[in-house]
Amino acid sequence: MTPSPLSSTPPISATETIELAPSYAIPGVLVLLALPLFLIQIWLGSILGLFGLFLMFQTATLRLRFTDTALDVYRGETQIRHFPYQEWLNWRIFWPNLPILFYFREVKSIHFLPVLFDATRLKMCLEQRCPRQ
Repeated sequence: MTPSPLSSTPPISATETIELAPSYAIPGVLVLLALPLFLIQIWLGSILGLFGLFLMFQTATLRLRFTDTALDVYRGETQIRHFPYQEWLNWRIFWPNLPILFYFREVKSIHFLPVLFDATRLKMCLEQRCPRQ
């Protein structure tokens, strides 16, 4: 697979493990929005700020790794979740132009994750490893 000359993202091999880079965009925006809101409505600003800080912590500690058979979630070097592609029914990235939420459905459960990682690479990995039906 040859990358597009306009693309800065390298191609993905079907067998290599891909770890998505973190993206602090969503937590950063929430914290920045909380600052002026704190002056107007202290409780709402505090809640939004704390949520933004929580997401910032999650961004710093969680990693998504796409293997050839599953999506694995790691905290540091410890694997905390394993989602085999064979159990996936559907996936979607909400608001593709401004991706903020990643949804996927397995046979037994539904998952929603904030996009705390490289959204372009996420979409590329999903399209290759777990194409939509």
